[in-house]
Amino acid sequence: MSSSGSDDTEPGDEVADELAEAQQARSEDRIEFYGGKWMSTLPILFFIVWAIVQSALLRISDTTGLAIGMLLALIVGMFFAKGDWKTYANTIFEGMTQRVAATAIVAWLWAGMFAQVLQDGGFVSGLVWAADALSVGAALFPAATFILAALLATGIGTGYGTTVAFAGLFFPAGVLVGASPVLMFGAILSGAVFGDNLAPVSDTTIVSAVTQDSDIGGVVSSRFKYAITAAIPAFAVYVIAGGMMGGDPIQAESVLEGDALGLVHLVSMGIVIVTAVQGRHIIEAISWGLVAAVAFNLVFGLASASTMLVFYAPQDAPLGEALSGLPIVEVTSDPELVGSVSGSFYSGALGFFPLIVLTLLIVSGARIMIRGGGFEALQEFLLNSVATSVRRAETTMVLGTAMVNAMITINTAAEIAIAPYIARIGQRFNVNGYRRANILDANTSAMGYIFPWGGGVLVGFAQISQMPQDFEWFTQSMIVDPIQVWPFVFHGWFLFGVFVISALTGFGLEYTSDRSSGEVARV
Repeated sequence: MSSSGSDDTEPGDEVADELAEAQQARSEDRIEFYGGKWMSTLPILFFIVWAIVQSALLRISDTTGLAIGMLLALIVGMFFAKGDWKTYANTIFEGMTQRVAATAIVAWLWAGMFAQVLQDGGFVSGLVWAADALSVGAALFPAATFILAALLATGIGTGYGTTVAFAGLFFPAGVLVGASPVLMFGAILSGAVFGDNLAPVSDTTIVSAVTQDSDIGGVVSSRFKYAITAAIPAFAVYVIAGGMMGGDPIQAESVLEGDALGLVHLVSMGIVIVTAVQGRHIIEAISWGLVAAVAFNLVFGLASASTMLVFYAPQDAPLGEALSGLPIVEVTSDPELVGSVSGSFYSGALGFFPLIVLTLLIVSGARIMIRGGGFEALQEFLLNSVATSVRRAETTMVLGTAMVNAMITINTAAEIAIAPYIARIGQRFNVNGYRRANILDANTSAMGYIFPWGGGVLVGFAQISQMPQDFEWFTQSMIVDPIQVWPFVFHGWFLFGVFVISALTGFGLEYTSDRSSGEVARV
């Protein structure tokens, strides 16, 4: 996710509403549950069990099925709420209007359209041509994808947007040259983890800094040593695993030969990166890249206007014949097409609709857990019973952040929920704000792309699931289920491991007296 602002907006301003909403949820009237505060965790726990059964045991990775599971979870939880259920029901609506969910959803839609326009413009063929010209075969393609995804995510500040773009573009190119699909997906998610953790304009970076009373610049510079410590072995493992797990290239000569002209869309991606780094909003940055991509497609003949957008009007449509001369309007009697809209813009956004519904429901479940006191009960237990020394306190921060991310699958939302407790635990033992921010952000970024029901994983899966419709050679067996990819998000696991070891050994530990923060980006 991204929180880069416009020229007259400070970087932290766009998360102000999110933090204010979280604080408001804690101060509003509680939802009382039969069984006490812990019962407020029932909807989220019900969903996690549902997701494990559906994805792991039944091997069904249908996002719509997960949305049904969360719907039922909210209904089940309602029967344990005291009173007339009005507050419970209103909390569901409040959850669905949270800015943190809307931010993710809008980023997915824009990035989905952008990736699809590039895909239809031959960018995948361009990547295949480049891989052949540079002798980047199946063994090296996942490692190269990890590095490039990390650079893009760091530049634009959105791991979700990076996952959408790379799953739609680099994933099929890697599969074409013979790279392991599961390694490709894992490498894309690892790159997203790196950028979400390190990008100065990332939502998670901003939230981690301001909630721990630290300046963003100091936080980013202090966490580089952790990020690179995890990235180097992750890159090495992708190289080794790529050589061991690679397959044969897809025998589709017209595609495998590639087309260098498709690489013109490197300019489209460059426009997004440069615009975002200059401080423009991520929506504006992607929009400029989208405009450039459409122009390149039309000027170089990479994709027609009707490929990107077309209206199929029935023969009796009042303006059908009059507008049929336009390249984006087609009058038809085909029952499968009549009355429909198609093209890159449409398909690029459509695939995320089930995930959007699921996201809104999950954030609502998290809202219920906050209003019901479940978060408070969990964190008070950790604070009073587990965090009894500096080492144990830091270990509690690491594991507690991972636990919350298992419950709230949108990483920024999870970070906002647990941030006050990380501050309390750290301040009790005089742990420096930079250190607290790094523990908070690294584990939030990592786990958001590891858990099979995590938002980062599901958004990539939603993109990959559309591949059989996008490419004739792409078969259902090439789709990587979320339950398959979690062991291969190497950078995420190494980053988590770095902080577990750091907490246990004291590596990188700084106390409040060791260093003072610069001017904090106030929200």
